Amino acid sequence: MRLILLLLGSTLAAQDAREIVQRSVDRDQLNWLRMKDYTWVARLTDRHLDNLGNVKSEDKQAWETVVISGEPCRRMLERDGKPLPADEQRKQQEKLDRTVAKLERESPQERERRLAKEEKERIEDRRFLREIPDLYSFHLVGAAKIDGRDVWVIDAAPKPGYQPRQSDARPLLKIKGRIWIDQEEYQWVRLEAETTGTISYGVFLARLNPGAKLVFEQERVNDRVWLPKREFTRGSGRVGLVKKIQMEEELTWNNYRRFEAESKIVK
Repeated sequence: MRLILLLLGSTLAAQDAREIVQRSVDRDQLNWLRMKDYTWVARLTDRHLDNLGNVKSEDKQAWETVVISGEPCRRMLERDGKPLPADEQRKQQEKLDRTVAKLERESPQERERRLAKEEKERIEDRRFLREIPDLYSFHLVGAAKIDGRDVWVIDAAPKPGYQPRQSDARPLLKIKGRIWIDQEEYQWVRLEAETTGTISYGVFLARLNPGAKLVFEQERVNDRVWLPKREFTRGSGRVGLVKKIQMEEELTWNNYRRFEAESKIVK
């Protein structure tokens, strides 16, 4: 009897973990749709490392993104940790103004076609994430708190022999990880992942070696939507057939503000 109860408890835990992840994936699709109502500032830092993991060089840049009539528009703010010179700021503003003017000249039919195309591309770009509940085996490790919120802690490992339906989901077979999911809203709060095999991607056949680390975090904005907060990647690999790389990349998003269509974009 005890063995039956243990097996039953194990089965229920596995089912609960999968259901939690399934609901979180569904919420993810909605988040990216709501993101178009916001403007934000992103900061990217690329660190090139030597064989011992020490930083050899560092590149920094920052930009602001606004979504106007469904079109993401980016304006560079900083380079190498410093504000752009005045002439470059002017060029960035002029470029953004031209984009805004072009969108304002669209006819209702043109705008409808463009938005339909962009929505289709957005769905296609994130369709592979819907395979996560089927591709992975999940184990509910326990519970924790992050920023005062109760979260589930779930381990995920690829199922041996699983055949992805989407080609973009194939790299997931070489990634294992742990997910922290908000218990109230079923949102991903934190993800830590590691590559277990070599992953190849891109036209120039970039390769990411086993053991690469990925951290992804989200935050609750305006008490209504969860949006990206931080993404950190560290690993080694190869670009093309010759160039070896070892680097860290950190991307942060902040200063989220609801963007009103009638607002004027200023410096």
